[in-house]
Amino acid sequence: MRIFVVLSRIPYPLEKGDKLRAFHQIKHLSKNNEIILFALNDRSVNKQDAFQFLQPYCKSVNFFDLSLFCRFLNIIKVFFNGKPFQVGYFFSRHAKKRIKQLTAEYKPDHVFFQLARVAEYSKPLNIPKTIDYQDAFSKGLHRRMKYTSVFKRLILWMEYRRMLKYEHKIFNYFDNKTIISAPDREDIPHPEKGKIHIISNGVDFDFYQPETQVKKYDLIFSGNMSYPPNVLGARYLVKNILPILHKKGIAVKTVFTGAKPAEAIKSMASKDITVTGWVDDLRIYYARAKVFVAPMQIGTGLQNKLLEAMSMEIPCITTPLTNQALKAIHGKDILIAETANSFADQIEFLLKNPAKASEIGKKGRIFVQEKFSWNEAGLKLEKVMQSE
Repeated sequence: MRIFVVLSRIPYPLEKGDKLRAFHQIKHLSKNNEIILFALNDRSVNKQDAFQFLQPYCKSVNFFDLSLFCRFLNIIKVFFNGKPFQVGYFFSRHAKKRIKQLTAEYKPDHVFFQLARVAEYSKPLNIPKTIDYQDAFSKGLHRRMKYTSVFKRLILWMEYRRMLKYEHKIFNYFDNKTIISAPDREDIPHPEKGKIHIISNGVDFDFYQPETQVKKYDLIFSGNMSYPPNVLGARYLVKNILPILHKKGIAVKTVFTGAKPAEAIKSMASKDITVTGWVDDLRIYYARAKVFVAPMQIGTGLQNKLLEAMSMEIPCITTPLTNQALKAIHGKDILIAETANSFADQIEFLLKNPAKASEIGKKGRIFVQEKFSWNEAGLKLEKVMQSE
């Protein structure tokens, strides 16, 4: 089968969840299919490196730059037509024309769109189509509102209302729909949401293997450190959880690692808190940490950082919200904490009981090996596309 893939971003480097998911889906679909990639680009990327990274999995790799003027103009347009701002941001009539040209040239059997923000490009194509909602974006926007300023809350509310309608509207544009988890499927505002196929993320178990290193850090939290849910989670750890540990007389070394740390993250750096920014090999930091914490207060989807840490046998603590998609067992595969006090208690327990921490780490790896395979996710996506 020849599959034409439309992405809102070039899946390189893999510092964002949508890029990671897209890359592994392309990689595994390419085993049995021919991939034609069309990726929009809104930022500075080393295209030569990106091309070399993606070319082994694609028959054709096509990048399309979205100019700043185009993005600005289209955001103004959607302000009046009611579409989500991010749909306007990622839309270009020239990109739409190019997609039409490429599909006429390559005559794909199927077109795969990642994220609702590129759904507008599907309209003129009379070819079987699949959309990966990935997350329930509208729900994520709604959760963010209570943690922002009044002005930002108004913008988020407008985008939330628009995305809510748009997620419903585009449902019928596509022959197949996929999403990352059951909780996200439940938050898609369409009466036939039960027809959406759940295709989870995975983890590269060969890459993220247990390593024995001297423990330099007590706690680690990783991810895209400009992503609002991650920024909020990091602030919650520093402002709410660490002070409780300090009152107990427990001194901890913490590391935040991940791309593009926001100023709010950078300002937390101290003798006890390290902020690395982007690192070429995250495994080094996982291996040097005793406990992985993901105190997520908002967000949707499945947290790749948890899968990676668990695959490396790092004991993990997260919130009930995050575990909705993961579905790990508290006390066996992972520890769940709902309040700052319970987080502090769980951290104290793991730091003072290394044997139990090791046991949870080992069972965590077994759990993700059984539940989260990129290969199985790729085969399931391929089967979905073949159903039409």
